Amino acid sequence: MEAYLAGLNEAQMAPVLQKDGPMIVIAGAGSGKTRVLTMRIAYLMSKGVDPFNILSLTFTNKAAREMKKRIASIVGNSEAKNLWMGTFHSIFAKILRFEADKLGYPSNFTIYDTQDSQSVIRAIIKDMRLDKDVYKYKQVYNRISSYKNSLITVKAYFQNPELMEADAMSKKPRLGEIYKAYVERCFKAGAMDFDDLLLKTNELLNRFPDVLHKYQNRFRYILVDEYQDTNHSQYLIVRALSDKFQNICVVGDDAQSIYAFRGANISNILNFQKDYDEVKMYRLEQNYRSTKNIVNAANSIIDKNKTKLEKVVWTANDDGGKIIVNRLLNDGEEGRYVASSIFEHRMQNQMNNGDFAILYRTNAQSRAMEDALRKRDIPYRIYGGLSFYQRKEIKDVLAYLRLILNPKDEEALKRVINYPARGIGQTTMDRLAIAANQQGVSIFEIIQNHQQLNLNINKGTLTKLENFVNMIRNFAISNETHNAFEVAEMVTKKTGLVQELKKDGTPEGIARIENIEELLNGIRDFVEEQKELADTTGSLSEFLEDVALATDLDKDTGDDDRVALMTIHLAKGLEFPFVYIVGMEEDLFPSAMSMNTRSELEEERRLFYVALTRAEKQAFLTYTLSRYRWGKLVDAEPSRFIEEIDEEYLQNMVPTDNYKYKPLINTDIFGDDVDRSKLRQNKPRSGTPPPSHKPSPEQLRKLRKLKPPSAEPEKARNTLDLSKGTEVEHLRFGRGVVVKLEGVGMDKKAEIDFDEGGIKNLLLRFAKLKVIS
Repeated sequence: MEAYLAGLNEAQMAPVLQKDGPMIVIAGAGSGKTRVLTMRIAYLMSKGVDPFNILSLTFTNKAAREMKKRIASIVGNSEAKNLWMGTFHSIFAKILRFEADKLGYPSNFTIYDTQDSQSVIRAIIKDMRLDKDVYKYKQVYNRISSYKNSLITVKAYFQNPELMEADAMSKKPRLGEIYKAYVERCFKAGAMDFDDLLLKTNELLNRFPDVLHKYQNRFRYILVDEYQDTNHSQYLIVRALSDKFQNICVVGDDAQSIYAFRGANISNILNFQKDYDEVKMYRLEQNYRSTKNIVNAANSIIDKNKTKLEKVVWTANDDGGKIIVNRLLNDGEEGRYVASSIFEHRMQNQMNNGDFAILYRTNAQSRAMEDALRKRDIPYRIYGGLSFYQRKEIKDVLAYLRLILNPKDEEALKRVINYPARGIGQTTMDRLAIAANQQGVSIFEIIQNHQQLNLNINKGTLTKLENFVNMIRNFAISNETHNAFEVAEMVTKKTGLVQELKKDGTPEGIARIENIEELLNGIRDFVEEQKELADTTGSLSEFLEDVALATDLDKDTGDDDRVALMTIHLAKGLEFPFVYIVGMEEDLFPSAMSMNTRSELEEERRLFYVALTRAEKQAFLTYTLSRYRWGKLVDAEPSRFIEEIDEEYLQNMVPTDNYKYKPLINTDIFGDDVDRSKLRQNKPRSGTPPPSHKPSPEQLRKLRKLKPPSAEPEKARNTLDLSKGTEVEHLRFGRGVVVKLEGVGMDKKAEIDFDEGGIKNLLLRFAKLKVIS
């Protein structure tokens, strides 16, 4: 047996050695599915399968790069280069560039990102004079995106009365017209959006049998990672390509299907055996990532789902610590607890910041975490925030580069034709746009041929327009003989972009120039990397495609030693020794938006399963008694998911036993003659538990809201008699030292320098302070 297979266990070995036929690998969290895929490709190549005949589809470029690197170490770099391996979008973009002419597109078509697409839709809504509060451009974009992923073309839309009626019922009767105009504008601009990369590939394979035949023969062995995340459009492409030889291997975990909101269809993996004959099924059930407590707790959660493929995930790892559950007063306290916990564990265990991750259900939860980490001087990185490539100055440079390749790209042209300022105003642009629409050509072509047209634009402005067009043409000529870095460097110098930013001497302006420098560095690195790859040149078109298809997690920041903050959806596929899952509250997680049906709730449960299984050594769950939502402080209650975990795997930092009611008023006001033993024999008031019985969970929930999350520091008996230099402790601000005192009696105030809260002025008769020394 080949030496590289020696590290596989028996369950992993079986799918690797299965050469031909359809097969499905159900891979539990942390079970080594990437390793199985990698070894299977290496094994196929060792058995004489040409790497040009292998197609491997992943969901991130990062996963594809890691797999290709591992394969190269086994079969050699030159052979690994010949594999067709990458994300669905990158592979299909490559095919579409080869076959673009069949669909009427240029081979150098632009790929519009979400921002570009939304900008086109916003312009259409404005041109059609529709109410922008009814036709909200982001909602319209999402609707069109869902149509495309469901293979509902413009033609199919207008043939479907139910769809048109549904849009009319939602007070958007002209949505179909917007969809039609959007498709026409993209086509005229020689642009495809992300959804088109799938839709147009389906069109190509279905309308042109010779193209389908060509790629069926090319891709004789197909492997698909994360199959549970495929949508209907991706599913149909994979079915079409694999139909002839049926040597298809899909790997996934139905328990980690969490992308229904963007079209992923769990039935693709659940029904795989019905799609092909004599499907072999393999299960990877040994978890190599997490401790027994984490694996067993996750199993106890996912068992509550009814829609699932049967498997029993287990691990031979140590038991590890129990999952720590902590209740906090509010989101500020939650942030401080998480930051303090990370600080302590890092110090005690000599760990790196990069060993910790904070996961949340919504991006809005990151603020409190960021505030707390900053105060502790703990470096962090937010995934899914504003991408480097979405910054204005970077988008400006990229717009010039896009225009060089595709002058029809109207979004790019509108962005930079008057930046830096050239005296080309909005009135001029409106006239050019009207002429372009009338002639059915691009604005760039209108400017090129303005002599034949009566544009009603003054001579001085026409000269400026000609100068702009000539500049772009000169860049395009240079692009034919220069690589991406050389062209980009030329653009930043000759357009005046950097000089414009230098006029702004503020720190923000300087940061923008540094960002452009960083972009140039990135392009240079890209060109160097491309030299190592087969069939690449480091051209501008290759770089722009790489940028357009990159995901936030694909980018290397160069500084990995930071605490990772991200939504749970972004965390999929990652792992960290310590994981904090914050905001474990009803209506937040599970989300109030996802509890209308059983399938929605089960998806939320799968999301929690994914979050929990990111942890290798220790998982923390936190929830609060109240939280700011939409600017209002609302009461919160623990998530049902906490209760669904078997208690033996939990360590509750707020014990539910030994319950003791804390009076809300001073009992001394009732006098000393009250016999409380007789009162206790009476029937307790509603909501107050009988002293001889353990309170119900519902009663506890209500009563816990009356007390802080942990034992309140006792007030110093002589709080009013504090002196300068006294060390004190505060529930919220931590330890501090009295630096100044003023006032007398009940109005006495202390200025205290706290470790966490900084300097605070507290009125001593209200301050909840504990004297340390």
